[in-house]
Amino acid sequence: MDVASNNSKASQIPNPPTPITLAQAARYWLRLGFMSFGGPAGQIAIMHHDLVEEKRWISEKRFLHALNYCMVLPGPEAQQLATYIGWLLHRTWGGIIAGGLFVLPSFFILVGLAWVYMAYGSLPAVAGMLYGFKPAVVAIVLFAAYRIGSRVLRNTVTWSIAAAAFLAIFVFKLPFPVIVLTAGLIGFVGGNIAPRYFKPGGGHGGAEKGFGPALIDDDTPTPPHALFSWVKLARVTAVGLALWVVVISMLTLRYGWDSAFTQIAWFFTKAALLTFGGAYAVLPYVYQGAVEHYQWLSPVQMIDGLALGETTPGPLIMVVTFVGFVGGWTKEAFGPDAIFASAFVASAIATFFTFLPSFIFILLGGPFIETTHGNLKLTAPLTAITAAVVGVIVNLALFFAYHVFWPSGLGQPVDWLSVLIAAVALIALFRFKAGVIPIILGCGTLGMALNLFH
Repeated sequence: MDVASNNSKASQIPNPPTPITLAQAARYWLRLGFMSFGGPAGQIAIMHHDLVEEKRWISEKRFLHALNYCMVLPGPEAQQLATYIGWLLHRTWGGIIAGGLFVLPSFFILVGLAWVYMAYGSLPAVAGMLYGFKPAVVAIVLFAAYRIGSRVLRNTVTWSIAAAAFLAIFVFKLPFPVIVLTAGLIGFVGGNIAPRYFKPGGGHGGAEKGFGPALIDDDTPTPPHALFSWVKLARVTAVGLALWVVVISMLTLRYGWDSAFTQIAWFFTKAALLTFGGAYAVLPYVYQGAVEHYQWLSPVQMIDGLALGETTPGPLIMVVTFVGFVGGWTKEAFGPDAIFASAFVASAIATFFTFLPSFIFILLGGPFIETTHGNLKLTAPLTAITAAVVGVIVNLALFFAYHVFWPSGLGQPVDWLSVLIAAVALIALFRFKAGVIPIILGCGTLGMALNLFH
């Protein structure tokens, strides 16, 4: 009886998956690039379903171990997780292909949408859809503040950090990097003095389910290419820095340091290092630089770009592609006869310099994480930074609401129709748990109908 029972159990255990080639993996990463909707949570859920449960390329424990590392890095964690798993499976080129294909479809889709926006945005149907997008964005940003806040604001200390961050940017107009660095310092000190106030709320639990043996299983030895060594660390650092220096030097020599192309490269390098807490966290910094300082685009165009970014696959930080495109379009770096070429090159520069640090961080830190399998000790600074981000996002929502609800200025009449659309969107998000894409498309369709039949 025991023998029969054991045989029955053994027959239920799936066979180990067959090794996959780089070409097979690349086809998956490209498909993922077209279907990675739903923000980081949705993208990570898709990868977990595909890679842990169905394909069994990696075990859940190793998947979560990689994810925890990506969560403490600046940059889009879902794209970095894809890069990490691709690197673990197929060395450096595997990581580059995985991370690159994760964002490439979104890049070309956003370039196309940005071109339609700039060339045909004044058409009644397009203008009406964009009118509906704007109040939806106000609701989505407010909901983002709530969602992040409910996860991290769990005591008086984190609430105080969020409130101080809001006052710092709303009242005192402090730069976003100063707020992030100050919050990180508070978290570092507070985590040692009173760690109970800086415990992360929620997060990713341990692996509980078993889905059968995986290519990279719990007890699979670290592949030789993923072992840490100082030589590898020095090599990756040198190549990453050289790549950045060569490209930005070429732009400087060809167009000058003050040109739109070079300034886009420099600005988005800085932005890439500040994306703690997700894309919404760095949007205020992008606004401060792209709208107020460089004037590459207007506040309304920034709102429209965020709406378009919400409707495309890939990380939300891909909104930088839109910002770069509009900046290249308005600055006409190649002259008035080559506006699209200027915009396309500028969007490519913005995207390249935004994502370059993500690849470097994974290739630099991955071997250390794989070799040690230790617990990360950066949760307290990250908790404080995320708390500050909540206050900054509330400020961003108020900024968007001002431009949408009072389009002619604060002393002018309120656009009550926009207020109504935003209220409906908020109800759909909070009460009915509607997705971001249906909200955006629904509000856009409503705005187009109102504009055409008004």
